[in-house]
Order: sequence, then C-alpha cells, then structure tokens
Amino acid sequence: MANKKTAETTDNSKLRIDKWLWAARFFKTRSLASEAADGGKIRVNGARAKPAKIIHPGDTVEFPIGELHWTVTVRALSKQRLPAAQARLLYEETEDSRLQREAQIESGKLSSEPATDMKGRPTKRDRRRMQRFFG
Repeated sequence: MANKKTAETTDNSKLRIDKWLWAARFFKTRSLASEAADGGKIRVNGARAKPAKIIHPGDTVEFPIGELHWTVTVRALSKQRLPAAQARLLYEETEDSRLQREAQIESGKLSSEPATDMKGRPTKRDRRRMQRFFG
C-alpha cells in the first residue's frame, strides 16, 4: 500500500490552531485546546476560530487561560510538542498583553484569599448564629 502524504503533512506554512496551541504549550492537551476553540474563546486575527482553523506565521491569536488573557503573534509552526524553552520561540507576546497579564498577577498577589479567615467546620456557636441569621 502506497504511503500517501496530504498537503497538511508536507506544507510547513500552515497548521490547525488547536495543534499549534498544544505545541506552543498553552494547553496541556490538544483536546483542551480544541474545547477552548469550540467554546468561542479563541480569536485569530480578530475573528472567532474553530479547532480546524488554519493559521500561518504572522497571525495574531487571542485567548484566555483561566483569569489571564493572552495576545500573541505566531512566529513559527510546529506539529510536535516541544520543550518549554523551544515552544516560547513559536510565538511573540504583544507588549500590551504582557503588561496586562503582569498587572493581573500583581493584583492577585495583593488581594487575600476569600476563605483565609475560615478555620474548618463551624462550631456549635457559629451554627446557632447562622440559624438565627438565615431564619
């Protein structure tokens, strides 16, 4: 049986968005990247992207990961998941995106965790107070 090569495997100038996000280490699995694209969270050049959206070097990709919002420019394509140091070479983050992310991280460090004052299960006294409060 002859080995057929498709255009996708021979052309290195284009790649699916879900594969690229996985290879660039933004998502742990390709299925998570695909779900993000299906959910409408990923934009390529300002337009919503499905998982099969083909990207090229020079495209701008915007997406959230948790609370952080990323805006990156595709510099290179890779079909394989690379080590983190090499994966960083696949994209270039915009200056606005980097400053915005750093500000979000700093504000998260300054605010306290909502449940830090809780110390386990409520005591009998706490339960009585809650019953009086809620009726």
